[in-house]
Amino acid sequence: MRKILLVDNGSLRAQATLNLRRLARALGQATGQEVEAASLLHSYKIPAEELDGEKAVSLGPRAEQLAEQGVTELVILPFFFGPSQALTRYLPERLAEVQARHPRLAVKVALPLVESQAPLDLRLAKLLADNVREQMNGKSRPRVVLVDHGSPIPEVTAVRNYLAGQLSVLLSDEAECVTFASMERRDGDAYRFNEPLLEDLLAAETMAGSEVILAMLFLSPGRHAGEGGDIAEICAQAMAHSPGLRVATTRLAGEHDGIVDILATRLEQGLAGTPLLLSLPAGG
Repeated sequence: MRKILLVDNGSLRAQATLNLRRLARALGQATGQEVEAASLLHSYKIPAEELDGEKAVSLGPRAEQLAEQGVTELVILPFFFGPSQALTRYLPERLAEVQARHPRLAVKVALPLVESQAPLDLRLAKLLADNVREQMNGKSRPRVVLVDHGSPIPEVTAVRNYLAGQLSVLLSDEAECVTFASMERRDGDAYRFNEPLLEDLLAAETMAGSEVILAMLFLSPGRHAGEGGDIAEICAQAMAHSPGLRVATTRLAGEHDGIVDILATRLEQGLAGTPLLLSLPAGG
């Protein structure tokens, strides 16, 4: 018996869990498969009354429960842009713990949304471009900044930069330029690959008097990219210090309906078993 879980990192904001559930339903309708939403961390702390009376599902306990119910194959569909530590370290460690108690359980972890080594796929860049165009006024060519949270993992930041290159090509006739930035970074030279920081980029003299559109490389609303979150605060402060600066933000990448098509491809690959991010065969 097989079970498919759409898995995100988790958030303390209800909007993130509600968005994950919405996508799991949409993906199920698009593929004819039953898909359930689950989070790695945090979301279980959200009060049930903020989630339509239904507590968020955590991957570890849910995997245990499913194994006890007789599920023998667990297909994990990551709702992540790239190979974050949550996928490459925490997830396999947690699933190995479950398999140690349930050796008949096999686990397949599909690829994240972006796989830069695979054949060229412009779908994510195209939906980012759609989001940017929604904010264009047609009167001027804005500067576009693809902004993400920032990561301690160079491979994750490389995914953002890779997408920025694709977005630059797609918007070459409509935008003044396309660049990238991180919302935040860890201290130390080892994490300099996250530069530039968004607040520094917006404060640069070259940005003074500019129309800027932030292409939001975030999957779900939360304390960073949600209403009144960190990104909004950074933009407000930047405009207050540079009165001629105008900054607009797009909707989030994970709020565009086109994300379902990419997830459907990853699910198809996961069910077929190739390519995979991780495979943990049954041991008993």
